Amino acid sequence: MTMPEMLEGSVAAHPAAHLLEFMGRHYSYAEVLCDARAFAAGLQKLGIGKGDRVGMFLPNAPIYVAAYYGAMMAGAIAVNFSPLYTVEELEAQVEDSGTRLLVTLDVPALLPTACKVLDQSSLQTLVVGRLADMLPWAKGAALRLFGRKSTMAVPRRRDVLTWNSMVVRAMPEPVQLDAEKDIALLQYSGGTTGVPKGAMLSHQNLTANARQVDAIDPFRTGPDIIMGVLPLFHVFANTCVLNRTVVKGGCLAMLPRFDAGQALKTMERVEATAFPGVPTMYQALLDHPRLASTDFSSLLVCISGGAPLPEPLHQRFEEASGARLVEGYGLTESSGVVSTNPYDGENRHGTIGQPLPETRIRLLDKEDPTRDAPPGEPGELAICGPQVMQGYWNRPEAAAAAFAMRDGERWLRTGDIAMLDPDFYIRIVDRSKDMITVGGFKVFPSQVEEVLLRHPCVKEVLVIAVPDDYLGERPAAFVTLAECSPPTDGEKLCNWANTHLGKHERLQRVEIRESLPKTPIGKLDRKALRREVLGEG
Repeated sequence: MTMPEMLEGSVAAHPAAHLLEFMGRHYSYAEVLCDARAFAAGLQKLGIGKGDRVGMFLPNAPIYVAAYYGAMMAGAIAVNFSPLYTVEELEAQVEDSGTRLLVTLDVPALLPTACKVLDQSSLQTLVVGRLADMLPWAKGAALRLFGRKSTMAVPRRRDVLTWNSMVVRAMPEPVQLDAEKDIALLQYSGGTTGVPKGAMLSHQNLTANARQVDAIDPFRTGPDIIMGVLPLFHVFANTCVLNRTVVKGGCLAMLPRFDAGQALKTMERVEATAFPGVPTMYQALLDHPRLASTDFSSLLVCISGGAPLPEPLHQRFEEASGARLVEGYGLTESSGVVSTNPYDGENRHGTIGQPLPETRIRLLDKEDPTRDAPPGEPGELAICGPQVMQGYWNRPEAAAAAFAMRDGERWLRTGDIAMLDPDFYIRIVDRSKDMITVGGFKVFPSQVEEVLLRHPCVKEVLVIAVPDDYLGERPAAFVTLAECSPPTDGEKLCNWANTHLGKHERLQRVEIRESLPKTPIGKLDRKALRREVLGEG
């Protein structure tokens, strides 16, 4: 099944039903399909077609859904970019992907960054949606009149178009798509090296994973209203919130960013039945004073991912909300989801649950991935299923290294060391990757180190994860100094670096040292530093 077929099938089944709820305004399935087709026709008018890349630099907003599905209807490949990116990060991924057209909003957090990338990269066209146009009439009118600090004027340039001037209210030209072979989405992942790589996800990868997630849902009757506070640019929300809702015929109540008070208020107002999130979101809800007065009676299930879920947090949230909270696991390279604890059944703490339907798993020998791990021993988790990516964009060597060939099949190597409990519950026992998980967002030490090395006073640097009570983990840097004038200290370096890093990458601290641990061949030894600082073995 292709992505346009998936959307069109749901529209045919219930055209008048609400697909989106945004700040009090509803968008029907038929309306979203019309907007997506108008965007696709607009792309075709600009000469963008099959195989071209169309980027979204957007928060959760209705325009995201229309651009996402519309790009695919035109045969283009959608590319997700985090709205937290700096100019340097966005420019690097725009260049790597060859994105021709980028969609963003007229807000100060996005538009200036997008315009700088337009000037500095091979990006050809910027399309800007107006936030006021997506809100209920009264809120939109108030924003136009009084929201001068919340929105910005769209630059008058030939290569900058407003959404309303770009879309074409007509049927797009039909495009032949092969669900198995044609790429629908480039989703960037740092992988094990920290170098961003675009996972190539086919139409079938995405629609299969949405159907897999829907298949394990036991709640087949009654309303289906899912809270969309997870960012849709992230693969977790892309599958578990957006695509799964389209398959199921439910309604997505979206917020442009997570705010605990607003999330609780919206959850109660729309009578949400599901709330996917990361552990820090559930902690923030528990900490908010509005929690005690919130009516959770409609809420059935919450899905936690992106980072390990502490058991005390798990218990406290279930007691406070009365809803089921389950933990799952996935990767960018698997379209989002590999396994989850059952919504209705044993929720085994410390595990990532059981594989989704049609998903097979095996444990590879930690030293030799051409062999399976000995029975009963931990091994590298490998997966095979319809949701597994086609490879990495323009990185055939990295793609080859990501897979192990067994019995003529490609098995995706996750880099995580796991064991199998009875009944095929999967237990991650070690993390071989160096990535840092900050509130569900992935931060790669090498990228933070690269920023610090730009400072003239920094000679060497290692970045590791350190515990954080709220976000789970934060990056901390350990540096040695070169001779420079004026001299610097850790606090100054930290403040300087944080002005050049994305919000989720910002350092907890910078510690200056006389030397950093090294391996016998002189390579900086991150493992030894973690052992010294954190007492890890």
